[in-house]
Amino acid sequence: MGEFSMQEAMEQFLKQSRLKNGVQAVRIESVWEEMMGKTIAKYTEKIQIINQTLFITTSVAPLKNELLYQKETIIQRINEMMGEKVIREVVVK
Repeated sequence: MGEFSMQEAMEQFLKQSRLKNGVQAVRIESVWEEMMGKTIAKYTEKIQIINQTLFITTSVAPLKNELLYQKETIIQRINEMMGEKVIREVVVK
């Protein structure tokens, strides 16, 4: 049996677990303000990942419109930050 570091063991566990999307959403939330700016972060109510789709919830109509225009940029930034292709689509609600 091979030896694993604690980080490697956690990564293996998350790859096989249903918790992976939740953990990734928390990681995205923690850097959301840095990635998107204070104003966007302030009015973003919820971030959720379901089947490689990032759901962003906001009740501010102009922000919804802005996020729709930035879909590709959001996907690119998040995937770069995560170091893998985590997000394929963005849905703004």
